[in-house]
Amino acid sequence: MLQAVHHIAIICSDYAESKRFYTEILGLETIRETYRKERDSYKLDLALGDTYVIELFSFPNPPARPSYPEAAGLRHLAFTVHDVEQETARLEAMGVKTEPVRMDPFTERAFTFFRDPDGLPIELYEEGGEAK
Repeated sequence: MLQAVHHIAIICSDYAESKRFYTEILGLETIRETYRKERDSYKLDLALGDTYVIELFSFPNPPARPSYPEAAGLRHLAFTVHDVEQETARLEAMGVKTEPVRMDPFTERAFTFFRDPDGLPIELYEEGGEAK
């Protein structure tokens, strides 16, 4: 029986840029960084608080993956925040373009979207509700 999500794996096209984005802008903590010489690939294990959440990978010349919000497959990655307006302002001040904040009609919680350096949609969802 499933107990929890263990991690989410992301392959990036520019390792240094994505590492900076996920650690310096989003504030995830580095658990471990490994260079795998035989694959010419980095693997960066990241945590949010005490929870291991993301494996960030680099590979030479990864193929592009078209991402559209309503296409089949992973739709987006969502993070809970205390105050969406405050976090959106912080991201905008760091040069991250965010969508206008909206209200979820079912939970009445604020949410917004932005993109990582490779265009992966990321959602901020105000705590107290369930992300859709």
